[in-house]
Amino acid sequence: MTLNTGNADRLDSELARAAQLQPYVAFADPLGSRRNFARSVKISRALRGKAPAEASVRTEDTSFTVPEDGRRIPVRIYRPDGLQESAPVLIYFHGGAFVAGDLETEHDRLLALALDTDCAIVSVEYRRPPENPFPAPTEDCYAAVRWVAAEAESLSLDAGRIAIGGSSAGGTLAAATALMCRDRQGPELVLQLLLFPALDDRLDSDSMRRYPRTAAWHIEDSHHMWRHYLGPAFGTEDPYAVPARRVDFTGVAPAYVLVAEVDALRDEGIAYAARMLEDGVSVELHHFAGGFHSFDAAVPHAGLSVRALAEQSAALRRAFARN
Repeated sequence: MTLNTGNADRLDSELARAAQLQPYVAFADPLGSRRNFARSVKISRALRGKAPAEASVRTEDTSFTVPEDGRRIPVRIYRPDGLQESAPVLIYFHGGAFVAGDLETEHDRLLALALDTDCAIVSVEYRRPPENPFPAPTEDCYAAVRWVAAEAESLSLDAGRIAIGGSSAGGTLAAATALMCRDRQGPELVLQLLLFPALDDRLDSDSMRRYPRTAAWHIEDSHHMWRHYLGPAFGTEDPYAVPARRVDFTGVAPAYVLVAEVDALRDEGIAYAARMLEDGVSVELHHFAGGFHSFDAAVPHAGLSVRALAEQSAALRRAFARN
């Protein structure tokens, strides 16, 4: 990874050492970034070895049909051994700057969350830009929530305990999907889990200026990411495309928002959490000093990552217990 000498000393020492072993992935070229991103995921997995939860969580790769047009959307369902009937469920959207990533990207995180939270997880293979720009990815994510709610009984899930979440670009999609669920009268959500979310295409925050090049994210990536994702809609003020454009958050699902100190995206996550709070939404905001973008997925065995993953599980358990 390429570390800016102006911010390397702000990183947690354990994360800084591990970051040197990770290749940096740029997102100017979508096809190239997909190959490099997949390679980076494999390197991370090789460095940490087999996930301990793998033996205790069953996975099933399947798909569902979108009623409106008959499209099939692939999903991976995680179920811990001994999971109860009518189980709570997290519907998860992977990261990868919209253009990269797949069901393998956050497989280890989801294994751990499923086991620690004792819930089912549905990971969604949404369509990716630039071939399928907005609104395709967001509509796929909303379709997945509708499917889980409609088929909850046959899936042995509890339609009254549905959470959604995602990391980085997946956090963008989760935030947009939560808005859709509010605006389209359901399905009702118990939590939106927003991890390192990209929420504002204007890129004018203090953290964007302070941390233009960090261990896992460069400001150029934000420019490329939004252009690939929005395509012909670039410059839009549609809040389903750019959640920070939303004016009113009243009635949106409760949120857990995670941001990292040494991350260009930090301040837009903080601002989004504050605006939800102003509109009466219940929000937990966690700022991890010394962390970089997606540090908990890149270096899951670091002390800071273990704490971050434990807090994500705890937030989900509390949300499921309240309903």
